Amino acid sequence: MQSVPYLGHTIRRWEIGDSTFLAWPERGARLMHWHHQRADGSLREILHWPELTADELGDTTVAKVRGGNPILFPFNARVFDEGEIHFWKDPAGQRRPMPMHGFARQGSFRLESINDRGFIAVLEPTAADAEVYPFDYTFSVKYRFHRQRFTCEFALENHGEERIPWSAGHHFYFAAPWTENQTRDNYMIELPPGETVRQSAVGSLVPGPELPRRSRLSDPELIDAIHVNLAGNTVRFGPIDGSEHVSLTHGTTNPPPADAAFVTWTAAPDVPYYCVEPWMGPPNAPEHGRGLHWVAPGATGRFAVEVAIG
Repeated sequence: MQSVPYLGHTIRRWEIGDSTFLAWPERGARLMHWHHQRADGSLREILHWPELTADELGDTTVAKVRGGNPILFPFNARVFDEGEIHFWKDPAGQRRPMPMHGFARQGSFRLESINDRGFIAVLEPTAADAEVYPFDYTFSVKYRFHRQRFTCEFALENHGEERIPWSAGHHFYFAAPWTENQTRDNYMIELPPGETVRQSAVGSLVPGPELPRRSRLSDPELIDAIHVNLAGNTVRFGPIDGSEHVSLTHGTTNPPPADAAFVTWTAAPDVPYYCVEPWMGPPNAPEHGRGLHWVAPGATGRFAVEVAIG
């Protein structure tokens, strides 16, 4: 592991086998970039990170950069209270604000440990965060890097006397396509059999498109699709010829819980990234209850994912 300068800041770099990982643990526990050197010496980008200037980084903040892996905590995407976006009711019934994707992606973290294989970073909630999420807890993010894969585990420790709700997730910005002279139409995504839903304008879940198990990555019906009731816990995507792929494994049980979700999304047909996102449950879990998890007093809730290449 090395500390390296980046636009006036310090980030960390890991070189493990043929893989190089870049991360900024103190800023959102953000994994920024991953590339792999092929046998012929060429580089394959797996996690996309855009080229930025110091001014652009200052203007956008890390939370708004479309790249790497933003951490979504305590809730993913948009929450609603009685149809009004960015509000939720806590377990006591009090209405509280909640930013899009929660507050960890823009949060400050302290390094608990760091070594040649990864790091553990602990969220340092602000007073404003405590108004949004009024619990006594420790939230940590643990990354472990390997030659052709990495794992990431969230841990939510409840130090209080009441149970804590959460439904966290990841927002991986994968480079796609990563092969020269190809487009997303040359790529396939393989999804486990399951159900597809979408989020309505008022936060409820409504039926989504009927998608085949194998779809071209260019299919517009994949955008904002939430895949639940999955028969397996792994999604795989890559070129149609199968020469290379990325696989994501959701949790540690197969099949995963019924409300475990993968989300497929991208901003536009021509952007250099495609997001495949493992979430603990669909968006707006505090209101509809699907995928809402609870951590009992004195207990620790965990959510783990693995990303691998082949």
